[in-house]
Amino acid sequence: MTGTQSRAVAPGTERGPGRWLALAVLVLAVLLVAVDATVLGLATPFISEDLKPSGTQLLWIGDVYSFVIAGLLVSMGSLGDRIGRKKLLLTGAVAFGAVSVLNAYATSPALMILARALLGVAGATLMPSTLALIRNIFHDPRERSLAVGVWGAMASAGTAVGPVVGGFLLEHFWWGSVFLINLPVMAVLVLVGIKLLPESKNPRPGPWDLISVGLSLIGMFGVVYAVKEAAAHGIGWQVVVSAVVGVGALVWFVRRQLTLPAPLLDMRLFRNRGFSGAVLADLLTILGLAGLVFFLSQYLQLVQGRAPLEAGLAELPAAVGSVVAGLLAGTVARRFSVRGTISGGLAAIGAALAAIIGLSQSTGYPMLGAILLVVGVGAGLSFTVTADVILSSVPKEQAGAASAVSETAYELGAALGIALLGSIVTGVYRDFTAPAGVPADVAAAAHESLGGAVESAHGLPGPLAHTMLDMAQNAFVDGLRIAAGAGAAVLLVTAVAAWFLLKGQRLEDGAKEADAAQH
Repeated sequence: MTGTQSRAVAPGTERGPGRWLALAVLVLAVLLVAVDATVLGLATPFISEDLKPSGTQLLWIGDVYSFVIAGLLVSMGSLGDRIGRKKLLLTGAVAFGAVSVLNAYATSPALMILARALLGVAGATLMPSTLALIRNIFHDPRERSLAVGVWGAMASAGTAVGPVVGGFLLEHFWWGSVFLINLPVMAVLVLVGIKLLPESKNPRPGPWDLISVGLSLIGMFGVVYAVKEAAAHGIGWQVVVSAVVGVGALVWFVRRQLTLPAPLLDMRLFRNRGFSGAVLADLLTILGLAGLVFFLSQYLQLVQGRAPLEAGLAELPAAVGSVVAGLLAGTVARRFSVRGTISGGLAAIGAALAAIIGLSQSTGYPMLGAILLVVGVGAGLSFTVTADVILSSVPKEQAGAASAVSETAYELGAALGIALLGSIVTGVYRDFTAPAGVPADVAAAAHESLGGAVESAHGLPGPLAHTMLDMAQNAFVDGLRIAAGAGAAVLLVTAVAAWFLLKGQRLEDGAKEADAAQH
């Protein structure tokens, strides 16, 4: 990449404040997605009470967004490389806002699942575009590390803002209001982004291969669906068919990319050990964390009886730790080592998840707060440095595709985590035995979800309601503890794997790349 080519990609952003103003716009998109992801967890008990989804439908509401976005991220990242990342980002932001309205006014579990799926389509355009634009705007590696840190910090800030604002809205308005907070953020992003964001794309993109797009979507969805159904209901013919179709589509996708002159995803990227190690670390880390994040808000509200706003505030330590660690991650990785920073962060998350094994209905907040703080610090260190490694491993022209791989690993890990760890929680929960005297229809509703148990208990006599609710809460906590143990094992194994896979990996030095650009 020559200096002339670099300036052609993102004119006017190498010097002056323009690049930092552009970053401010990009992090609004990150904030948009992060807020949406966190408010869903808080709203889940209210959605469960109003729409009365089954336990399986509730899981679909939680993870269909990740299913769709995981299947489309590579395609959308490649599309941004071709048509322009700014164009794709702003189009996606408008769509994200419009579909948020559909989420807010969903009137049935089926419509809610559809709305979440459509939100995944829009969301798939946002995250790869933001990281790819950062790669093309910030040419100095130290500045880029800081920019990626700010990007990650805003994602964490979204996890803080989402529960607090969402909790406030849930206490004063109906649950659909938590999705409408996307609209003002989207409006600012579009209006300011039109003016401040530079356009960038691959100057020699080649055609966008629709067959590869279809194979990517079918493959990802098929594999994740098979894992989810196998975890929830065991191996059946539907699981086998879905797995075979999914794996077959992914194999065909890979083979097709190796033969296309302008592939959707350049598979040679995975020959870089640092790139592959960082992608794998992202996937397994979020897999271990996803189940905890999805069920933690339900634990705080439905088990410990906290109001939505209080539950949102209780989750702040994780976001604060992640913000601070994300901003310092690049400096830490250069001062010590990339593999030490990533492995240390993953080990910290694993240790925190292991501590959840001792959770009970009456666990005090000091312990919960400390666990969340450690999770936040570990995530801030590991995710920020892996994103930096992935971006610095590829040419600028392929930034969209590389960013999409990073985000695909994240979303695929989230989908698998909710499917596997979520199914552990749901499976253990459903095994509780309702006390004698509880009508069959009430017991059936209680077994579908903890939210259903809380609602159905209202129609029972006081002592019987208390007994059933106590048994349901105990079963939920038992499931959460087992899932946390599984997540801890995944994180600790990932920490060890990252230590070996990222051996010798270093973040680029500013002076080094500047010299390379001049040649």
